Amino acid sequence: MAASNSPAYTVPGMTETEGGEVIGRLRMRLHALNDLALTLKHVHWNVVGPHFIAVHEMLDPQVDAVRAMVDATAERIATLGGSPTGTPGALTAERTWDDYSVGRAQAIEHLGALDVVYSGVIKDHRAAVAATDGIDPVTQDLLIEHLRSLELFQWFVRAHLESAGGTLSTGSANGLSEAGRAAAEQARRQP
Repeated sequence: MAASNSPAYTVPGMTETEGGEVIGRLRMRLHALNDLALTLKHVHWNVVGPHFIAVHEMLDPQVDAVRAMVDATAERIATLGGSPTGTPGALTAERTWDDYSVGRAQAIEHLGALDVVYSGVIKDHRAAVAATDGIDPVTQDLLIEHLRSLELFQWFVRAHLESAGGTLSTGSANGLSEAGRAAAEQARRQP
């Protein structure tokens, strides 16, 4: 990571080393959540097709909730003695995932790609929950609360991708574009 995570102080009951470790994990969660909020807004502006309004209106409450998660994460970093960095340069320099690659597209294509995005964010949030176990239950609780909403939002997305038999049209797809194409192809085959 570009910035130091070592705080000069942290919360009572944690060492500066432990605080720094948690700050580092939260820093990446902050980047992921900022990226997710921007991606959701990008989809909101670029979705087209017969399901436009349903997807367009579904995303704004998700954006608002993710932005609240961003704020809570940044404030936790500061509480632990760190300095939250929410600049675009830091996000792009430090992220470990590719930029969202779907532009103006049918709703189903965006939903297929968003399923992949949510999977990545949720997986990494779960890893951060596991890593904070025993070190910082307050941060762990914050991340678990985020997961409740993130998993719910992914369910909203997946409801558009799921067949009556319970399979996802994006099931075996790798990457955003492939997931989007798989979702679109499945939608074309449905009566």
